Amino acid sequence: MVLLTGFGLLALIHKDVHEIAARLIANFHFNPASHYPRIFLDLLERLDDHKLWAMAWAALLYSTMRLAESIGLWLRKKWAEWFGVLSGGIYLPVEIYELSLGITWPKVSVFVINLGVVLYLLFVLIRNGGDER
Repeated sequence: MVLLTGFGLLALIHKDVHEIAARLIANFHFNPASHYPRIFLDLLERLDDHKLWAMAWAALLYSTMRLAESIGLWLRKKWAEWFGVLSGGIYLPVEIYELSLGITWPKVSVFVINLGVVLYLLFVLIRNGGDER
């Protein structure tokens, strides 16, 4: 999905992104003056071709890293398990920051679930210790 999003971003280069977004909002019958569509339109007003290229490259890099992790896990490599713990744990500081701005049930749920997954993966890795595969 991220890779397809990156290709979609490339398709927007040299196009009027704001006009495309306005048509998209109109097709979904959203009020362009309401809060979230306005945020979306304001964000796209600052988007240029260089930023689209950067986001497309970031999507490619992210997809490549996830593919390498997936192949490593498929082949039961220890480094891929550690990579999974790190890639899941990297979001925890952002989630803690978001909680510091205001506690809501969705924020707490995302944090608790992600923390649980990371702790479980870490527990399994430590429990299995030096098991070579």
